[in-house]
Amino acid sequence: MTTVSRWHRACLKVLERPSCGVIYTRSRYYNTSTRKDASKPPLMESFTCDLLRNFSIIAHIDHGKSTLADRLLELTGTIQKKQSGKNEQVLDKLKVERERGITVKAQTASMIYTFHGKEHMLNLIDTPGHVDFAWEVSRSLAACQGALLLVDASQGVQAQSISVFHNARERGLTIIPILNKIDLPAAQPERIAAQMQSTFGINPSDIIHISAKTGKGVESILEAIVDRIPPPVGSTGAPLKAFLFDSLYDRYRGVISLVNIQEGILRRGDKITSCHTRKKYEVTELGIMHPEEISTDSLRPGQVGYIACNMKESSEAHIGDTLHRVGQPVEPMPGFQPAKAMVFAGVFPVDSSDFPKLEESIKRLTLTDRSVTVQRESSSALGQGCRLGFLGTLHMDVFRQRLEDEYDANIIITAPTVPYKVIYRDREVFVSNPTEFPETSDTASRVKEIQEPVVKASIIVPEEYFGDMMELCFSHRAEDLDHRYLDAGINTSSRIILTCILPLSEIVTDFFDQLKSRSSGFASFDYEDAGYRHSDLAKMSFLLNSKPVDALAIIVHRSSQDTIARQWVKKLHKVIPRQMFEVPIQAAIGKKILARETLSALRADVTAGLYGGHYERKMKHLENQKEGKRKMKKMGSVDLPQEAFFDILSNKK
Repeated sequence: MTTVSRWHRACLKVLERPSCGVIYTRSRYYNTSTRKDASKPPLMESFTCDLLRNFSIIAHIDHGKSTLADRLLELTGTIQKKQSGKNEQVLDKLKVERERGITVKAQTASMIYTFHGKEHMLNLIDTPGHVDFAWEVSRSLAACQGALLLVDASQGVQAQSISVFHNARERGLTIIPILNKIDLPAAQPERIAAQMQSTFGINPSDIIHISAKTGKGVESILEAIVDRIPPPVGSTGAPLKAFLFDSLYDRYRGVISLVNIQEGILRRGDKITSCHTRKKYEVTELGIMHPEEISTDSLRPGQVGYIACNMKESSEAHIGDTLHRVGQPVEPMPGFQPAKAMVFAGVFPVDSSDFPKLEESIKRLTLTDRSVTVQRESSSALGQGCRLGFLGTLHMDVFRQRLEDEYDANIIITAPTVPYKVIYRDREVFVSNPTEFPETSDTASRVKEIQEPVVKASIIVPEEYFGDMMELCFSHRAEDLDHRYLDAGINTSSRIILTCILPLSEIVTDFFDQLKSRSSGFASFDYEDAGYRHSDLAKMSFLLNSKPVDALAIIVHRSSQDTIARQWVKKLHKVIPRQMFEVPIQAAIGKKILARETLSALRADVTAGLYGGHYERKMKHLENQKEGKRKMKKMGSVDLPQEAFFDILSNKK
């Protein structure tokens, strides 16, 4: 008892100590010593619309968005500078983001910056750069009036740079062009500035030259944000109108919604309702992200913050929804297109008894990642599992890593597939699971046409790799190829932008790996949805001892069916353990066998004890053994072990 009471006294001393700068709350703690006046939250009344700026950082992957966000937070005093080195990826809070050096989830942070003697509140939203997370970017831009377009001074304008620029311009945002990494030996600021002028029509004199790593020139960005980006417009006297642009899940407080107040004032205790679900809530907590949550008394027009209102289910926080005060209806704002799953895969536990635990882990993880679709499925070979829909292959890989890191899940993921449109004579059906794909060769199936999803792809590549890129695109069934020079006349080494229509199923395999290897890493790739097109597709089944294995079924194009059949049959031959009888491994489309490998039987030496006599004695024993094997083959079934599935499906190629 004495030890316990001493421990309690020590804890109380730590909690009471004012110099430690730590505030403890029910679900988290955060450091308040980074703010100049940590004892008081900022007075939201003092930040009227003309003192607010809402902006986002947009760029191609790995152009330095998170590093620039770190420097902006340091310069405004939102976070403290570390004595031993720099702050790194402050807004990247997931383990997978820090390990891979990429941003997966858009993050919000409010900064207070003094300009010409006036305190301004700058609301920053750091966005992902990879094409798979384009939905996160479009959500972030909807809450902003301006965007910082970041371009690497050594790599230049790349595919995703063009995509996010047009996305921001279509929304009417003020764009501040920035050249980053000017401290690198390979940097060519003048050439890249000319490239930005020819691609985007940007005046080179408007481009800010910085190094986010060293902090050089970053101060001028803060000045440009206040000078160039227009303030939000809104009236405090109008009825409350809040735009919900993101949400996260807290295990104690439920769903936390990130909102941008368009008009009116939102206070703690207010009764609000959703335009989409018509459900009513009471605001229990609100505040700003600074960069951790800091409670405030109110949120006013133009301000970006978080609200907690006892929302239990993540699906209730509909992205793009408009919130208003109960009894004061408002005109809802135009929302977003919901995130559309592009890639589907089955997720199964290695040990089938772990399925309840896996299902619970997936459910918890989808609370923080709303774009994943979940559906139960079962396989005769792998048991119970879930069919998940993702935005792309990187999204799938990140989700898998988060399952393994955060929930210690030991899983098998089946080969990724895309949603196909099967048109029957009387209806249309979308099929993402190969086991549900109809046999097109069967006349009784009443299938009129099969369509597959296609994308409009953009590839930016140096001129010397153009031939390799053309060959790569044609080998992946590309159509409508077109190209133009991006920076012709700027210097001798020109870059080409290649556009084409590609089937989505060709991208989800090893297209990106081949793109990087054939271009020595210089090519950049971006794509957008282009609808559906007719295609000659078929379901390929794999048979072990003449019995199909449903978990291995894949959908292939007729032009490559023979090559794929031979590759998969050889792969299966390597990983399937030998049986007591001969096992034929076959790849088939319908009733036609395309490839076959035979797994030879394990055979005991039945003649080992025979040392003499007529040779017919040996033949008799061998014939008896052969007859036994023949009977065993008729009755026996081949169980494909989980390890074999793991070996097959872990190798994408």
